[in-house]
Amino acid sequence: MSLLFSPLQLRSITLKNRIVVSPMCQYSGIDGFANDWHLVHLGSRAVGGAGLVFTEATAVTPEGRISPYDLGLWDNEHITFLRRITSFIEAQGSVPGIQLAHAGRKSSLTTPWNGDRQLTTEEGAWDTLGPTALAFSPDRATPQELTTDGIERIITAFAHAAKRALTAGFKVLEIHGAHGYLINEFLSPLSNRRTDEYGGSFDDRIRFLMRIIEAVREVWPQEYPLFLRISASDWVDGGWTTEDSARLAPIVKQAGVDLIDCSSGGNSADARIPAKPGYQVPFAEAVRKAGIPTGAVGIIVTPQQAEDILAAGQADLIFMAREFLRDPYFPLHAATALDHDMRWPVQYERAKRKK
Repeated sequence: MSLLFSPLQLRSITLKNRIVVSPMCQYSGIDGFANDWHLVHLGSRAVGGAGLVFTEATAVTPEGRISPYDLGLWDNEHITFLRRITSFIEAQGSVPGIQLAHAGRKSSLTTPWNGDRQLTTEEGAWDTLGPTALAFSPDRATPQELTTDGIERIITAFAHAAKRALTAGFKVLEIHGAHGYLINEFLSPLSNRRTDEYGGSFDDRIRFLMRIIEAVREVWPQEYPLFLRISASDWVDGGWTTEDSARLAPIVKQAGVDLIDCSSGGNSADARIPAKPGYQVPFAEAVRKAGIPTGAVGIIVTPQQAEDILAAGQADLIFMAREFLRDPYFPLHAATALDHDMRWPVQYERAKRKK
């Protein structure tokens, strides 16, 4: 049997295959609310056969959004439409997952198709926050350094959002600690120059993340998996490294994280990233060797490529983003390519091809 189509059990949840729809921002919500676009976007990938379907980065506070059009879960009113989405995903035999996030100093931006730039006051800009008053780049706003009270409020916001996610019907929760957003900013010495208990040493720089994990695990059921996405390397000298990621792995595992989703970069405008097919897979392999299941992501575009990553023991799940934008039904087509007899939705069965 194809490894890509083998099931994986994480706590009480069994994924029918190893294919994951990675969180992908759609910049299509208003005031944090999901709508028909998100239902169709996420629902079609569940129809396409993915084992686990993640929402985009979903902000735990209004100022934690990347743009004014991000999803949010800071209000109980956000739950209703998300519940409609999770119900549809589950009806297709997939597992609904949500990624909770705070964009930190990389917030208050326009959409990518409108320049991906800092919002102006007239456009509704808000004050950005960070571990230290250091801008991401010269053309970005300098964040306000978070006070200890501000840190406490954000930790609480993650926990409250996790409770809402449970009510909305999600079965897997991922904490976004990657791509230069707030948690990543605390982890990396490039962006964290604090001199209190949240900055300086490795143990102090991971404290913010660890407290979020603890707060989330207190409200997220023990029978449901908790994932963590990290940027396994800043790709910059003096920044967060693969060795740091491997060191972090057993610590977060002990705290209740079940899988680390290994991405990279995003915390430095000076990073030079040699992007090519599978370029981030070695991070998943290194972190997996540290003793925790991992997800591989980053220009994984063919069924055989995904199968080979699993066969080599480099990761436990395959997270796919852009390829799912190109082909919502990638798993159905991959099954044919790998000679796996995957069940199609009965509505589409008459179109199923034989290899």
